[in-house]
Amino acid sequence: MGVLSTAKSPRPKSLVMGNHEQRLGQVEYVPLEQSRRFSVAPMMDWTDRHCRYFHRQLTKYALLYTEMVTAQALVHGDPERLLAFHPEEHPVALQLGGSAPDLLAEAVRIAESFGYDEYNLNVGCPSDRVQSGRFGACLMAEPTLVAECVQAMQEVTNRPVTVKTRIGIDHQDSYEFLQTFVETVARAGVRHFIVHARKAWLSGLSPKENREVPPLHYERVYQLKKDFPTYHITINGGITELAQVLSHLQQVDGVMMGRAAYQTPYVLVDVEQHVFGIALDKPSRYEVVGRMLPYVEHQTSAGVRLSAITRHMLGLFHGQPGGKLWRRYLSQHAHKPGAGVEVLHNALEIVSSHGEKSQ
Repeated sequence: MGVLSTAKSPRPKSLVMGNHEQRLGQVEYVPLEQSRRFSVAPMMDWTDRHCRYFHRQLTKYALLYTEMVTAQALVHGDPERLLAFHPEEHPVALQLGGSAPDLLAEAVRIAESFGYDEYNLNVGCPSDRVQSGRFGACLMAEPTLVAECVQAMQEVTNRPVTVKTRIGIDHQDSYEFLQTFVETVARAGVRHFIVHARKAWLSGLSPKENREVPPLHYERVYQLKKDFPTYHITINGGITELAQVLSHLQQVDGVMMGRAAYQTPYVLVDVEQHVFGIALDKPSRYEVVGRMLPYVEHQTSAGVRLSAITRHMLGLFHGQPGGKLWRRYLSQHAHKPGAGVEVLHNALEIVSSHGEKSQ
C-alpha cells in the first residue's frame, strides 16, 4: 500500500500508483534548513502517512515527522509498510527508536531508498514499552551510547541525523546534565537538537502525564542556544498557538508543535505567513477537504479504510459551527465497509447547512 519516494527522485512532479497516474501539480522544493523553523512533532498512532498528507494540505513549508519506527521492527519487518510515503509529504523526517548502533545504521540504510529528508533519533519517549527496549528518554543517562548510535547512522547517509530529547530524566534534571548530554552527542557530529522542555519521569507517570505533569522550563532550552550558538536548537512542549511560536523564535531556531497541530489542525494554515513570512493563499476548511478527495479516492480504491484517513481530519472544523456534527458524522460512517469520498461530501453538506442556520 502507499507509494515509495526514492532518493534519486525525491520530489517528482507526478506519481505512478499502479495503473493510475496522479498529477501533483507544483510541488515546490522547500529547503530543510528553512522548514525546520516550524515542525509538527512525531506522535505515536497519529502522525502516520495519511496524517502527514493531510497536514501537507494545510502547510507546505513545515517539517513533518513520522511516528517513531523502531530499528528492530524496520530491519526485521516490512520496510514498505513502515516507510512508504507520498512525495507531496516532503520535507519529511523519519524518527527511529533504538539503542544498538549497528541496528540503527541498518535501519537508516534500508530507509535511504525511500528519500527521507532527515533521520531523527528518539531520546525523549518515556513509555515503559520504550524503556524495556533500552531506548527513548532513558538513553539520556547514556550520552556516550547516544553518540555512538548517531555516529553509526551518519556513516550510512549523507542526510542530517538529529536528536529529539528531554531536558532531563528523574532526578538528573539540572541544566549541567542537559549541557553535558548535548556536548557529548555533538562530538559525534549532531548539529540539530529538538528539546522537549520538560524532564521525563521514567517511572510513576504515564506517557500522557509525562507530557503534562513535569513543569516546563523553556529558559533551559534558551540557554542551550546561548551556549551552543552554532547548533540548530528547536523547542518543543506545551506550544499550542502561533503567538507562542513567534515568541520562542526570538530565542531559538525552531519550534515544534505537537498535539495542538493534530487536534486543531487548521492552525497550520497560518504557518506560512506568520512563521515563514511567505504570502500564500490560505485555503478554507472546505478547500482543504477538496484537496484531500483525490488522495482519499485513490487510497480507498486500493483497499485503505476511509476511517484510517478521516480519523486525522476530525478536528478540522474545531470551534466552528457544525464542527461537532462533522466529527460525529465521520466517526459514525467512515468506518463502514465500502465507505468512500461520498462520506466526506455528506459531512461537508451537514456542516454547511448548520452554518447557514446559525447565521
